[in-house]
Amino acid sequence: MNPDGQGEQQQEQRRSGLKNPEAAVRGLGSATLGLEALVLLLAIQPIRIFGSLGGWGVASVVALAVLGFVLCGMMKRRWAWAAGTVFQVLVLATGLFHWSLAVVGLVFGAAWAYASYVRRSILG
Repeated sequence: MNPDGQGEQQQEQRRSGLKNPEAAVRGLGSATLGLEALVLLLAIQPIRIFGSLGGWGVASVVALAVLGFVLCGMMKRRWAWAAGTVFQVLVLATGLFHWSLAVVGLVFGAAWAYASYVRRSILG
């Protein structure tokens, strides 16, 4: 601790103990969206074989996966967390094409809710 009390002031700023909490939270959000986009792409073929996912369903899932990857790279922007929440609603809405896509939406919606909770607890 410095004699002028600067060590205590710096500790109050970093209540999470992380050197760069903004980057850690961005990484968590980016990883969540990237993994979700990858799962969406990997889910297309089994659903087409075992279910009845038509051309519009495949196109919407591919478009959502691309949007997920784009949002994954945009997590530095202030609006990206709100856009990620809208993305979760859109993924849940693809459950209208096949029930398994609704399950993916529910699972990753819960993961996104947890990531948002961690963001609020770390950044305040």
